[in-house]
Amino acid sequence: MMAYPGRHPLLSAMAAALLLPSAMAGCTCNSPSPGSSPSPSSSPVSSTPRVSSQELLDDLEARTFRFFWETANTENGLIPDRYPSPSFSSIAAVGFGLTAYGIGVERGYVSREAARDRVLTTLRFLRSAPQGPAARGVSGHQGFFYHFLDMKSGHRFEQTELSTIDTSLLMAGVLFVQSYFDGDSPQEAELRKLADELYRRVDWHWAQARPPSITHGWLPEAGFMAYDWRGYNEAMLLVILALGSPTYPVEPDAWQEWVSGYEKAWGTSFGQEHLRFPPLFGHQYTHVWVDFRGIQDDYMRGRGIDYFENSRRATYAQRAYAMANPEGWKGYGQDIWGLTACDGPADVVVDNQGQRRLFRSYAARGPELHDDGTLAPTAAAASIPFAPEIAIPAVVEMHRQYGGHIYSTYGFLDSFNPSFSYEVPLKHGRRVPDFGWVAGDYLGIDQGPIIAMIENHRSQLVWRVMRKNPYLRAGLERAGFKGGWLEEKR
Repeated sequence: MMAYPGRHPLLSAMAAALLLPSAMAGCTCNSPSPGSSPSPSSSPVSSTPRVSSQELLDDLEARTFRFFWETANTENGLIPDRYPSPSFSSIAAVGFGLTAYGIGVERGYVSREAARDRVLTTLRFLRSAPQGPAARGVSGHQGFFYHFLDMKSGHRFEQTELSTIDTSLLMAGVLFVQSYFDGDSPQEAELRKLADELYRRVDWHWAQARPPSITHGWLPEAGFMAYDWRGYNEAMLLVILALGSPTYPVEPDAWQEWVSGYEKAWGTSFGQEHLRFPPLFGHQYTHVWVDFRGIQDDYMRGRGIDYFENSRRATYAQRAYAMANPEGWKGYGQDIWGLTACDGPADVVVDNQGQRRLFRSYAARGPELHDDGTLAPTAAAASIPFAPEIAIPAVVEMHRQYGGHIYSTYGFLDSFNPSFSYEVPLKHGRRVPDFGWVAGDYLGIDQGPIIAMIENHRSQLVWRVMRKNPYLRAGLERAGFKGGWLEEKR
């Protein structure tokens, strides 16, 4: 087991009772039953007493872990894209779930043996899942996986694409468990071997449909998709993992091609000069697994900052945007902010006092992109490592003001919109009288950054584990990163 000084205490019974008595009653939080699942009818709390930030983060992290532990298919380890709505599996959510299991061990939510067995189930399934060019009856091709898989069979869901970015998020979780489960037992040795095989078989070179860039994806019905990854967004992780491959690596010019898209992204937004990407998830996803503090590529050396500082500035820009509130939405302010990709109420245009307002269901939201008044708690919660002084108060205030509507069994529901009260058919969620709209689901790709980034803030666990992974280090070094922990002895 990895060294972990100062093992954190479990969520106290008092804090649990304060935060959500109805959902916590009779629950043994440190050892959820594998395969158990709460009733989808579990309702949010009716009141939200004021609690300390420490109590709330304890509770939020524990609940978010339980999302992954309790909603997974225990036969194959697949995790739903959303819950409680009936859903296919998201392979990106599986990657976040694998990461959450190690956090659960360190926090005492589950035993190391239970987490190890769940990870083994997942990796064995992924390793044996059929691959090939057929349109049906397979889970992936060339080592990549389809974006969405059937929860039971694990085969491609409908006509979803073979996704390079979602496979990358999955592989980040695979590499995390490879480095975390470093024990001598036969089970942990098998786990590491399976993880190695999964990563090594991803043919990143094949995915360079238009070298040196990497395609967004592939469809058996139509071939490679027309778009390539270039510029600043969540796919920074993809290029790093592609560079680090020991079997099918891309060349360093892939990183230069990626960076070539930065020219239009650099600028000043709401008082912060930085590489801009309006939804906050683009500033968070790669940082879940990569500790960018003090390491720089050539581009950031030229700017005099690192990517961690860039994400800190993006966080401050979002808060400043909410305080300015140019669209005049309800609730926005100093401690209520957070635009990212998330569920929304509907795809509809409504008339509001003579002004036409466009609302969307699931969409990427951000300043100067699309803002329809829909806020996502994950945007602030997953920014805690970058700017805890503003992100923690935002999480606390959302819980204090709106917890009765938006905080339930697995923590924060995906999103909410205090401005939406229109009598139109909803795509997701529900109307709440005298409040607005609230999402009805938790989304795996929004839950994952919450638990991982809270833990990175508190103990740097995921960062510390991933700094040991030779493939991640190789990818960073081939991209030209230097300094910081990369200079430490291996």
